[in-house]
Amino acid sequence: MKPGLHPQYRTVVFHDTSANHYIKVGSTIATDREIEIDGMTYPYVTVDVSSASHPYYTGKQKTFTNEGSAARFNQRFGRFFNPKDKQ
Repeated sequence: MKPGLHPQYRTVVFHDTSANHYIKVGSTIATDREIEIDGMTYPYVTVDVSSASHPYYTGKQKTFTNEGSAARFNQRFGRFFNPKDKQ
């Protein structure tokens, strides 16, 4: 490999600030900040959302019943979109 061509790949600590969760993962992201964890110093990056805080991964998302929404739509607008009524 040519020197200076590829970014440096190393272990980086990502900190999810909303859940106060730290994730160590290999990355090439550039950062000037560092943090010490378990006696080792790692590059440090903060993130707003990760799998520890995102509603989809935590199971705390709101779910909407499609049946209720569809039924409400058909009740309000079904007479305009019903192909059997058009002749």
